[in-house]
Amino acid sequence: MGKSELQGIIAGGGLVGLTAALALHQKGISVKVFESVPEIKPLGVGINLLPHSVQNLAKLGLLKDLEKVAIKTSSLAYYTEDGKAIWREPRGLDAGYDVPQLSIHRGDFHMILLATAEERLGPENIIRNHHFSGFDQDESSVTAHFVDRTNGDPKTSITGDFLIGADGINSSLRRLFYPDEGPPKYSGQMLWRGVTEMDPYLDGRSMFMAGHNDLKLVAYPIREESHKRGKSYINWIAERRIPSDLAERQADWNEEGLLDEFKSDFADWDLGWLDMDRLFEEAISIHKFPMVDRDPLPKWSFGRVTLMGDAAHAMYPNGSNGVSQGVLDAMTFADILCETNDIPSAIEEYEKTRREVTQKIILANRQTGPERVMQMVKEQCPGTCGEEHSCVPKDVLENVALSYKKLAGFDKQGLAASK
Repeated sequence: MGKSELQGIIAGGGLVGLTAALALHQKGISVKVFESVPEIKPLGVGINLLPHSVQNLAKLGLLKDLEKVAIKTSSLAYYTEDGKAIWREPRGLDAGYDVPQLSIHRGDFHMILLATAEERLGPENIIRNHHFSGFDQDESSVTAHFVDRTNGDPKTSITGDFLIGADGINSSLRRLFYPDEGPPKYSGQMLWRGVTEMDPYLDGRSMFMAGHNDLKLVAYPIREESHKRGKSYINWIAERRIPSDLAERQADWNEEGLLDEFKSDFADWDLGWLDMDRLFEEAISIHKFPMVDRDPLPKWSFGRVTLMGDAAHAMYPNGSNGVSQGVLDAMTFADILCETNDIPSAIEEYEKTRREVTQKIILANRQTGPERVMQMVKEQCPGTCGEEHSCVPKDVLENVALSYKKLAGFDKQGLAASK
């Protein structure tokens, strides 16, 4: 069977599903993408695309479009709540990578993927208002079934050579594989996420994290258009520990966030170079989310069916790595599938390549990933450091940063070798 004769089915038209569609199309493999919602809208707030994912998105011909709207991140820094630096490092092009690290509005990225997929695959192959409900398979094919999510009425069934579940942290396909798994795991951390357009801080392209495990602020600019006007469209996350039983709440749990719920916790903070009152009070919108993930799975794939992205390995946002790992899933799957006509073997090889490493990242992120340097300082600083913390040796901080990059696949040396 030639590659052009293969027909793939993707459940989920989000970031990972559309990336997989583009990667497979580039290899000459036909795919149809089925999305639950009747209209795909530019939703969400900021995300980071780390160099390993950008390198792969460039292979799909998307880099120029991404650079038009995203911020090329120049640096990442960690601070304590009094504005003292813990660790700074250049990122992306400023760190000598061949490609940038990009901070981008999730909706902007989604619309670029959608427009490109419709152009290349044809709009008839991006099918809305079809919610995945089940599948049947035999030795030669798989048939996926879709319903109208609003009323459960059957919509269509389609037969193909393989099925990918890229349908997110509350994946319907994953639930079929593991019906007793239950809801996502709550971390004990609540997130208030907002966007504010205001004067730039630092060089206007920097990402920072401040605080410690119990109280943290993360911020980074995400829109180039705002930067060109001398402003910064800043994505920010205020994070506070709130022990709570959220076991029955789903991961798409999302409600309006209120300043009174968190702003006073940051009242004593003084970073020096950021007007935090303005950041919070002039927010265009604030939403409230629990930080959740899912336990690593013992198996993603069954015959001609597999999981991808958050459906396979939902992880905490520590390390800013979730979307990037989904991009790597998509590209790896396409690369392996184009080398063989044995689809079940290709799917097993994809899982073998991706499951163990993403499992390690899930567990590392539960230990706050590279952000643990902030807690190290919180626990070890005697209060005698100057303007920059020296209580934890620099080589220890550097090792934390490098170890995570190697684990996640974006250390500079390893990434250059993988080109």
